[in-house]
Amino acid sequence: AEGTSVLLTGFGPTFAGYFIQGAFKYGGYEFWRKKFIDALGTETAQNNRTLIYSASSGIAEFFADVALCPLEATRIRLVSQPTFATGLVSGFSRILKEDGVIRGFYSGFGPILFKQIPYTMTKFVVYERVLESFLDAAGPKEKLSRQSMTAINLGSGLVAGVAAAIISQPADTLLSKINKSSGTGSITSRLVGLAGELGVRGLFLGLGPRIVMVGTLTAFQFAIYGDLKTVFNATGGAEIAKKKKD
Repeated sequence: AEGTSVLLTGFGPTFAGYFIQGAFKYGGYEFWRKKFIDALGTETAQNNRTLIYSASSGIAEFFADVALCPLEATRIRLVSQPTFATGLVSGFSRILKEDGVIRGFYSGFGPILFKQIPYTMTKFVVYERVLESFLDAAGPKEKLSRQSMTAINLGSGLVAGVAAAIISQPADTLLSKINKSSGTGSITSRLVGLAGELGVRGLFLGLGPRIVMVGTLTAFQFAIYGDLKTVFNATGGAEIAKKKKD
């Protein structure tokens, strides 16, 4: 009805927001993982690697969401109110002028954290543990070809994406519902009320399509992540996965 161009509404803040979020998420994960390993020592870190993967990815996602939230708020406003502004710069400036930083850009910060942090923690933990299992079976990564490592990263990312989709599906369903309905009370009380109304089955509606979408997306993310580290010769980061003994 409105032409194909309408499908690209909000593209500017979507591209900028998730580009920045990805940088903070993946770069931050590497940064915080190294900090924990340096603080605990390699042996202790290796014995508690799942906890380190969880903490590193959770902290990284928090800062990634701080960076994402203003651009996500701009995207939502452009999509929901097509006449609000012509694009990223004008929309961002108008929200800042009319609503201010907190009310305009961070009113949805809590719900985003509620969804994204469990999702990201699951994604990185499962990826690291599945990757460790694949490398135990295939041999040390130093001896594998680049194509083999890309395939392993794709497979590990796919499993991680499926797990992350399942874990975060209830939060995603609740946030979709709360954004479509008005109500009184705090965000927490409204989320609890909606969860009670939907029940377990209702919270997982749409899981199949989301598994396909998130699983595929995450597989390519980790393949690109691994390949870029190889291209930039950044493969010597802190590693705490236990290696299979000969």
